[in-house]
Amino acid sequence: MNATVKAAFWDNVPDAEWSNWKWQMRNRITDVPHLREVFPEIMDVEAAQIERVLGNFRMAITPYYASLIDVKNPYCPIRQQAIPAIQELTQAPEDLNDPLEEDRDVIAPHLTWRYPDRVLMLMTETCNMYCRHCTRRRKVGEVDAVFKNEIVDAQIAAIEERPDIRDVVLSGGDPLTLSDRRLEATLRRLRRIPHLEMIRIGTRSPVVNPFRITGPLVRMLRKFHPLYVNTHFNHYKELTPEAMESCARLADAGIPLGNQSVLLRGVNDCTCVMKKLVHGLLRARVRPYYLYQCDLSRGISHFRTSVGKGIEIIESLRGHTSGLGVPTFVVDCPAGGGKVPLMPDYLITRSDDRVVLRNFEGKITSYKEPQLVESVHGYDPACSDPKYKVHWGPARLMQENHLAIEPNFRNLDE
Repeated sequence: MNATVKAAFWDNVPDAEWSNWKWQMRNRITDVPHLREVFPEIMDVEAAQIERVLGNFRMAITPYYASLIDVKNPYCPIRQQAIPAIQELTQAPEDLNDPLEEDRDVIAPHLTWRYPDRVLMLMTETCNMYCRHCTRRRKVGEVDAVFKNEIVDAQIAAIEERPDIRDVVLSGGDPLTLSDRRLEATLRRLRRIPHLEMIRIGTRSPVVNPFRITGPLVRMLRKFHPLYVNTHFNHYKELTPEAMESCARLADAGIPLGNQSVLLRGVNDCTCVMKKLVHGLLRARVRPYYLYQCDLSRGISHFRTSVGKGIEIIESLRGHTSGLGVPTFVVDCPAGGGKVPLMPDYLITRSDDRVVLRNFEGKITSYKEPQLVESVHGYDPACSDPKYKVHWGPARLMQENHLAIEPNFRNLDE
């Protein structure tokens, strides 16, 4: 095992236990006395503040992730994501309990249909660790329990009834806190749905409990291709040998890996930190997928940066490093608006004849637009198939003779 140096508190734990994901779950730090046992450097004042926060938001930290904390550094990026801070009790005016209004778009218990062809299926409220910046903290971590079979039955039935759904994202909580047997049972049922083309799993296990990525788990997952895994590294210090090995196991099984980071003030809101992170992810065969603007969830306003900071980071990456290493910066809009991508302005101006562009160096060039020519005879465009036509959103106006649209994809005939 590529062992990270354990904190002194766990020196006597045998490697066989330390590298057992269930042992990590059973021995999570969940209260202040245990936290101070592990980190005696935490003083009485901070301990009292943490106790107050725990009255609102639960704490759970795996021993593995705790072993990465530099507790003497109050700005340690690992510490800030794991140990509660008194700022979580600050209620900013813009804070919302359900900032993305996921509950508004449910079509079955814990099944959200926000986008036309995909759904978000929550499988559990349990995580390996309860991140301090969690957007779903209104429901995650209240109890450590998996959903009853009746809930899964209702979720599967709702997907079966809607042939437009071709993609399901399994989330929670963390789906990989479930047993292999329970996870496989759900994957098998999903794979039987004819119109469901792909399955994605959102998990932070490779980051906070990489021992969960076992041989048996990987062998089970590879039976359900096309299957994708998106994980959640926020800082390059999380890319330990164990984390890298867990990603390698998934990649070796042919599972494409993506990463969804959250832009966090004081953790990764730095162009150098983000570049080092994306370079490390590519070495781990993980494609940087999204960089999220921090949501308007209750108690996390101290983590939020300006949107301009995210655009600055993309400016420092695009053209300055491999294109594969540039995530899409998005704001997941309040009130159920969904993800909106943002980037620096590279288009300076345009006319019918040409566009004027600037590159990452500031060089300004023009691109000549093509002359209008007669369509190629015999060409059968994909849009002739109604299955693939766009029936909602601004893209509809580009291909149909409409003057206006109403953004309601569920009532297409109205």
